[in-house]
Amino acid sequence: MSRRELNKELNELKATVWIGKNGIGESTVEEIKRQIKDSGTIKIKWLRSTDVNPEDIADKTGSTLVQTRGRTMVLQKRKK
Repeated sequence: MSRRELNKELNELKATVWIGKNGIGESTVEEIKRQIKDSGTIKIKWLRSTDVNPEDIADKTGSTLVQTRGRTMVLQKRKK
């Protein structure tokens, strides 16, 4: 798959996890893990007022950070 096709696919993906003003808790981490296991690739958005580090979330969930753009990140199931 070319880079252009990959970007198009990621842009069309709808956000399934929103991180609010309370930040990322254990329940949010578990939900991200479950969604990655079920669908393989997910998009996450967060509020401006929330301090989020995409690399930390990828590490906590055992996934790969594919893309970060603004307040949106895409995580993918880590390849073995």
